[in-house]
Parts: sequence; structure tokens; C-alpha cells
Amino acid sequence: MARRYTTINIYIAREFIFSFIVAFLFFFFIFFMNNILILAEEVLAKRVPIGDVILLIIYMLPSVVSISFPFASLVGALMGVGRFSSENELQALRACGISKKRAFAPFLVLGIAFSVVSFITNDYFIPLGNINFGRLYRRILLSNPELELESFAVKQYQDSVIITGEVSERRISNIIIVDETPEKNKRVISASAAVLVENVAQQGVISLRLDDVFSHTTETNKKKQYEYFESEQMEYNILLSDISFPISANPGPREMSSVDVYATLLAKRDKHQVKVDAHEASLEESRFDLLSKYYALAEDIALSQSVSPQLKKMMENAQKELYTLENKSIRDRSIHTYELELNKKFSLPFGCIVFICFAFPVGVFARRSGRSVGFGVGLLVSIVYWGLLLAGQNFGFRLNFSSILSMWLPNLIILTLGILFFIVGRHR
Repeated sequence: MARRYTTINIYIAREFIFSFIVAFLFFFFIFFMNNILILAEEVLAKRVPIGDVILLIIYMLPSVVSISFPFASLVGALMGVGRFSSENELQALRACGISKKRAFAPFLVLGIAFSVVSFITNDYFIPLGNINFGRLYRRILLSNPELELESFAVKQYQDSVIITGEVSERRISNIIIVDETPEKNKRVISASAAVLVENVAQQGVISLRLDDVFSHTTETNKKKQYEYFESEQMEYNILLSDISFPISANPGPREMSSVDVYATLLAKRDKHQVKVDAHEASLEESRFDLLSKYYALAEDIALSQSVSPQLKKMMENAQKELYTLENKSIRDRSIHTYELELNKKFSLPFGCIVFICFAFPVGVFARRSGRSVGFGVGLLVSIVYWGLLLAGQNFGFRLNFSSILSMWLPNLIILTLGILFFIVGRHR
């Protein structure tokens, strides 16, 4: 009996692996071409050396492989089970006394293996690729500023607008920068030329070294007053996170393994708890101060039958201070970002197993053209899953929605549907 199971397991696994490879190549091509189109728009059109372009593509490959594995598991399983069902091979197995649970075992084992490979890619190779991509792109940017600042173009970076003249090699001619000062006053900076240089003193920024500078600042509240200065040279900083391919000087959660993300998350939580405790202490102190002023006010009324204007003013200020403290938000959004990325590192690879649990009972219902039907259903479910995943990320980042639900809800929905199909089709 064990020998028969081994033969059957190998037969089922071979069919699944073949379908998986076909589906993997399909999704790999789709996601790979998407990245190529992004690079074509941002890099290939800017005369970047072909060797650097190839390296950029290589550094982007881990993310393509990682996202392709779950969807290939889904479509591959649907195609494989669909073929078995449409050619009545599942019925033949049952006639030989082999249950659907036994037929499901090779799919589940391979799904776990694919999940492990996807996790390793997601946890090690993607951070490594992102770090190397950022380093290379930064080096290319310093040698070819046209990558970000095109000739005779207008580029916006948050509160700044940069207007460029001709960009030739590393030099930018006749540049104008419109931005705001820390005091929210409008400022216009013009220079005859500029060069992009690396800022060694400050992490996370890249600098424009301006020549023959003239700066004009207009005060917001005083339209007729302005300040200006002239300088032979000036450095203007741009945040690396604002450029086309955001580059972080310090590794973020996408450049870390799950262990590093978890350790950083714990440190951030501890640091945030210190701020929360300090905030609570300030609230208690303000409440006690306000209570003391109420007692003083009551005593003042009892003794003089009137209210001291000075004491009344002090009490009003204390009330305002307490109200401000009570409504002050001390939320650290970076904690939520790290929680989302940590859950994403596990939820996406686990999708391989979830998709297998969904695909097997659904594929059993195929009666004709099993592979074609499985491929079509797989694409439809992949689109729905991808939409749910993007929606979860947006809700998590923008609305501070639960990081666990944001990243795991798509898996939970697909798994629930798979269980329902198992129940419905258990007698088929």
C-alpha cells in the first residue's frame, strides 16, 4: 500500500509541478514586464549604461519571484486538479480506495514547500535587493542628474518646485527653485548652474550645489516687505524619499529581515511607551494644577464675594492647557508601518498554502477543459486577491486600520471559501 501511495504521490506532484511552472512563468512575465516598463520610463530613456540597467533589473527580481509564487500556486493547483477532475482521474482514485484527502496531500506538501521558498525570498533576498538597488540608483543619480531633473522641465518635491534649464552630463544650467521657508514665507532661489552632490553630513538627503545664487523671500503677512541675498555658492537639500524611486539612507522595514523588523518594532514600542508615560504624567500634573486653581477660586469667592481677574485668567489658561494636552496625539505612525510590513512578510508567503486549500476543492468541480477552466478561475481569484491586498495596505497605511486584518484578511477570505467548497464537494 505504501508503495502504491508513493507512485500516486509522485504522479500527482509531477502534474502539479508542471502546471505550477507554466503559471509561474506567466505571472513572472507579467510582473517582470511591469517593472521593465517602470524602468523604461524612469531609467532606460535617460541614457543610463546598460550594465547598470541590468543590475537594477537583477535587484528587482526577488520581489517579482516572491509575488509570483502564491499566484502560481493557485493557478497551478487549479489547472492540475481541473485536469484530474475533467479526465475522471479523481473518480478512478476513489474507485481504487484512495480518498480525496490522500490525493490532496501532495498538493499541500508542495504548497508548504512553495510557501517556505517564498518566505525566504521575501525575508532575505528582497531586502538585499532593495538595499543594492538603492545604492546603485543613488550612484547613477549623482552621475546623471537627468534621471530626476530633465532639461527644461518642472519638477515638484513636496513643498518645492524645481525649474531647470539644459541638463548636460552632471551640470544643470539656469535653475530656479520655488519653496517655503520654515516660517512659511515664499522663497525663490535662482542660480546660473547646479550640480548634484552627495551630502556626507546629513543622511537621507542629496544636495544641489548652486553657483551664482540669488534668493528672494516674501513675507506672507507683509506683502510689501521682502528679503534677498546673493551668494557665489549654496547647497540645497532634497530628501531621497521624495525622488522617483524612493531611497532611504537608513534601512526601512522593506530593507530588513523579519527578525530585524520585529526587533526594531519592539524598540520603537518601548520608546513610544516612554512618551505615553510622560504624556500621562503631564496630564495628571495639569489636572492637579487646575484643581488647585479651582480651590483657590472657591476660597477667593468665599472670602471676598468676588473673583480675582488674575486668578480667573490663570484658571482659564490652565483649562486651555489641559484641553490641549488631552487632545494631543502622540501616535507614532512608524510603529504601524513596521507592524504592516512584519505581517506582510508572513501573510504573502502563507498565501501559497491558502491558495492550495482553495484550489483543490474548486478544481474538483471542473468537468470539461479542466486546465483552461482552472487557468481562468485562477486569474479571476488572483485579481480579487490582489485588489484585497492593495485595499488592506491602503487602509492600514492611511486609516491606521488593524495591521493584522489589513494583511491577513485576504488569506482569511480565500481560506473560508476553500473550506466551504470542501464541505459542498465532499461527496462529489
